[in-house]
Amino acid sequence: MANMTASAGREPRAEFRGATAKDEIFRSIRRLSNWLEKNDYRGYDTFDGLSAKYVRALTFETKLLRTVLQQGVRRFPINLRPLLGIPMSHSSKGMGFLAKGFIRLHRATGDKAWADKAETAFQWLLENKSKRYSKACWGNHFDYQSRGFYLPKDVPTIVWTSHIGHAFLDGYEHFKKKQYLQVAVSACEHIVQDLERHREGDSVCFSYIPLHLTKPCHNANTLGASLLARTSSITNNSSFRELAEKSIRFTANHQRPDSSWYYGEAPNTHWVDNFHTAYVLDCFKYYYTATGDDRFLENMRKGYDYWKRTFFLADGTPKYYDHKTLPIDIQCSSQAIDTLVFFRELDQDNLGLALSVARWTINNMQDEDGHFYYRRYSSRVVNKTPTLHWGQATMLCALAGLYELL
Repeated sequence: MANMTASAGREPRAEFRGATAKDEIFRSIRRLSNWLEKNDYRGYDTFDGLSAKYVRALTFETKLLRTVLQQGVRRFPINLRPLLGIPMSHSSKGMGFLAKGFIRLHRATGDKAWADKAETAFQWLLENKSKRYSKACWGNHFDYQSRGFYLPKDVPTIVWTSHIGHAFLDGYEHFKKKQYLQVAVSACEHIVQDLERHREGDSVCFSYIPLHLTKPCHNANTLGASLLARTSSITNNSSFRELAEKSIRFTANHQRPDSSWYYGEAPNTHWVDNFHTAYVLDCFKYYYTATGDDRFLENMRKGYDYWKRTFFLADGTPKYYDHKTLPIDIQCSSQAIDTLVFFRELDQDNLGLALSVARWTINNMQDEDGHFYYRRYSSRVVNKTPTLHWGQATMLCALAGLYELL
């Protein structure tokens, strides 16, 4: 790991504190924003391999071969998409993260240009809701094969819908537009009306998608709960709050003895990683902040302590898994920065760690053209694919939050 900085081809930068940190972060944001504008806010997605239509014909639409194609494109250390005819595209989840980031930059700078960018992103999201359901929801712009289900493009997921719903709540609070609150309410109604629930005693777990009841997945479940709770705090909708409590209870009940959470409860989803754990922690905090219900605070605190001591090296390098560092994934960086900033009131040391993660990521994962790399597999092997929501949008959102805090 000590060779990571050298392998990026740059000299280590000066101490990353105070005004220097603030300026450096804003320069990074500007470079990234310029890249996004140059590419019309388009990029690749980590899971868009099934969009290689000519190669896809060779899968004969079997689950195994679809998985091989999708994971092969995703994991190959060189970006194969241009060779396979997979285009750079807009992304609904990407637009949601960008909208949040632009709002943060407007709050930090007062520059109307950032507000205009946020409004443009919201307008795009309004125009690109899933047409399969009557309520506000969003899905992939590509077909997707998971371990447990096949998902055609435009079928919504609770993860994308919840993230984007939170963005609209940010938009409502910042721009005071009632329409944005109405969109968030509609997204909650989609979660309540269109998604099956796994029931376990006095708790429930939301399905990942509306097509059928999927195996329990904790980040998906809590993201739905967090949007319901946050929306209920504005609208006084007691049914949203009650359902959020049952959903948070499910994940609290499944916290492991070491205070971690598996990605999911199915045997083939028993892993613990950085950014999905951070999602869960954010959702517990959203729930508590929105409802004042402190029954799950201890779960949150223990989970946070586990996450912070497990997933970072001394120089701020974000580990991927609980038991190993590689591959170093850009979403581990972005979500770590975002969660550390979000939990700043709980832990006064968070700013220092967030700055260390940002410094490491800018030095080792940002290209000279402004975009952030997808993954580092080793000190020499780097996948430089410009993923949109996975890398560019989440990093702009995270760095904007850190810049606003500074």
